[in-house]
Amino acid sequence: MAEPSKKISPSTPNVAVLRWGHRERDKRLTTHVALTARAFGASHFILADVRDEKVEATIAKVMKNWGGKLRFEMGIPWKQVVKKWKAKGGVVVHLTAYGENIHSSDVLKRIKAKGKDVLVIVGSQKVPSEFFSKTVSDFNVAIGNQPHSECSSLAVFLDLFFRGRELGMEFEGAKMRIIPQAHGKKVVKALDSWVRNKQI
Repeated sequence: MAEPSKKISPSTPNVAVLRWGHRERDKRLTTHVALTARAFGASHFILADVRDEKVEATIAKVMKNWGGKLRFEMGIPWKQVVKKWKAKGGVVVHLTAYGENIHSSDVLKRIKAKGKDVLVIVGSQKVPSEFFSKTVSDFNVAIGNQPHSECSSLAVFLDLFFRGRELGMEFEGAKMRIIPQAHGKKVVKALDSWVRNKQI
């Protein structure tokens, strides 16, 4: 699949998303997690431990029509991903309802202060207890401390991390573009000459 897209701005760290615990019944939700990663500014998506060509094909189809470049990998053991990420100096963030509340604590400020690329772990089924340890996760972060979808957790985290600027991105190579409307729907064919990645 495609190589990573450009960063949101030269000074913004790259963000990768690691999806753990994918099962056959999770196919739709895992696809949504990957689409959220792409739309909200991540440059890399890793489906750990397993392979699912249908999920990969769906993401490839979306990028073909709507543009952008999200690096997609799968089948890599999660421990290998984390070890390699940390060896390169990156930070690992585990999204969990049991972590530090992103609203009531300064955890996001501390993550940003590192100034390093971020690997966000998003679980599906019950995650291994070692995910909560310092050897795996530098930060355990809660998007509120109530049960809800991992997809919503990822969206909120990325939006806060990028300060909402990712919502203004336009994706290079898009064949279609939605024109915002107060009422109704409008989709137009896009030209590469004016659809481009903005540095925001």
